[in-house]
Formats: sequence, structure tokens, C-alpha cells
Amino acid sequence: MVNYMKNNKWIVLTIISLLSVVSCSSYFKKNTTVVDTEGQVITLGSTGSDAQIWKYIAQSDEAKHLGLNIKVKEINDGVALNRATLDKEIDVNAFQSWGYLKAFNQLNHNQLAAIATTYLEPMGLYSKKYNSLKSLPENAVVAIPNDAANTARALRLLEQSKLIKLSDHFNSITGNIENITSNPKHLVIRLVEGSTVPRVLGDVDLAAIGNTVALDSGLNVLTQSLIHENVSDNTAQNINVLVVNRSRLNDETFKKLGVLYHQPFVEQYIQKNFAGTKVDVNQPVSQLPE
Repeated sequence: MVNYMKNNKWIVLTIISLLSVVSCSSYFKKNTTVVDTEGQVITLGSTGSDAQIWKYIAQSDEAKHLGLNIKVKEINDGVALNRATLDKEIDVNAFQSWGYLKAFNQLNHNQLAAIATTYLEPMGLYSKKYNSLKSLPENAVVAIPNDAANTARALRLLEQSKLIKLSDHFNSITGNIENITSNPKHLVIRLVEGSTVPRVLGDVDLAAIGNTVALDSGLNVLTQSLIHENVSDNTAQNINVLVVNRSRLNDETFKKLGVLYHQPFVEQYIQKNFAGTKVDVNQPVSQLPE
């Protein structure tokens, strides 16, 4: 496998994020009185590397200073995590992109809401059989995630790779294989449950894998993918968010989690442990594309 590209926009986005940390730090310094955290417990549902990050945050002195008693519960299924949030078994979840949330809400009466942005990480195309996309043969088998948002995302990446063309009106949330207008290599596209795509990597010619799932499988999107997403208007749908039941949208305690996530100690931990594959994004949810 080879590193296909490096995109300067990732550097720009990182600089913007670092500037935003200054604002967060000012807020934090005003709230450094240690608060009793034996009261309300915030149950935060997550999975994989996201759960690892939140376990680190939960044990921090900074969390205690903000009066946050965080209990991290791991659920390794996105739909199950969202349903647990609907049922208020989970207070806040941290695993999904903005696009994934929108796709879920379309099928569930818009009952969940994002309270903060966290990071952006690129999806990549991986292969154990080929070192370049040009080597991909006719009728190559390509595995992509089967949930709506990530299916659309993977198809966009295949188009970026010039392997297929999509219709002009392709929807970045609900687009599917029916929207492929040109497939010159006659790729055979198989829909696979997102978290299991790495398991079939040896059985297919190419696979589209989201970075959280890739990290869990020991893959680095920046150094081991044949190609990964560029930062663009299209990838704004892929910014990860903290999510609550819509009835809890204005809960100030939960909103503190967004402030806490963007503290320098968290950014340093993420950079050290995930080699730049998670780029901090600190912007209001209201600025995300509809």
C-alpha cells in the first residue's frame, strides 16, 4: 500500500482548529473551580478509538473542574448507539458524522440533535492485493459500508479516484449505487456492514474504510490507504459530532462536553495516539450544511 496524497487543506484546518482552542481555553480558565462530581453521572456512549479518547477525558482533572462525572459505555454498533440515545439509556453519544446523523434522523422523525463538533477524519481506499488504483483489474470487487451516509461517502471517494462517475444530482447523504452513471472497469460493489469491512479486506480487491474503523484494525489512512478523501465542501458532511436526544438539546451540562473536548490536553493526546488522522474541528453546529 502506498500513501497516495497529502492535502494542504488538512494543515489549514488544523491551524484554524488551533486558533479556536484559544477561545476554549479562555472559557475553561473562567471555570477552574473544582466542582463536586458525585452528583449527576453523564453516560456517554461511544466505540473504538472514540471511546478510548473519552475514557481519557473522563479521568482528567479538567473534567472534574467542569463538574463532569463521565461514564463511558461502549456499544459497537452505530444504530444501537443512536437507539440507546433515543431511549435516554445514553445521555450523549460520540461516534458519528454529521451526515450519518442526518441519515438516521430521516428514518427516525428527527429525534436526535448534535450539540458540538469534534473532529474530521478521512475515509480511505485500501487494498492488500494492489499498490495503486491503476493496477486495479476489470471486474474488481470493491467493499463499501452499507449504511446510507457511508455508502454515499464511499461512492464519492470512488468518484474522486476516477473509478466511477455519479449523477449530477447525487445526494451526499442518501446517494447509492443506483446513482452510478459510468463504471468503466465494471467494478463489482458489495455493501458490507461498516465495522466489518476490514475483515473482508483480504477477500476483495479494494475496500472503503472509515478512519475510526481503520484505526481499530491497525490501519493508518494517511500512510496505508491508496487514496483518501480531500477536505472540501463535500466532506463537511463527515465532521463528527456529539449527539443527544433532541429533548436535551439545551442541557448546559452536556454542552460542556464540547468545550472539554477542544482543550489542548485532549488535542495533544489525540495527536500522540492517532498520528494526525483525526483533525480537530471546533465550529458551531449551526454552520454545518443542511
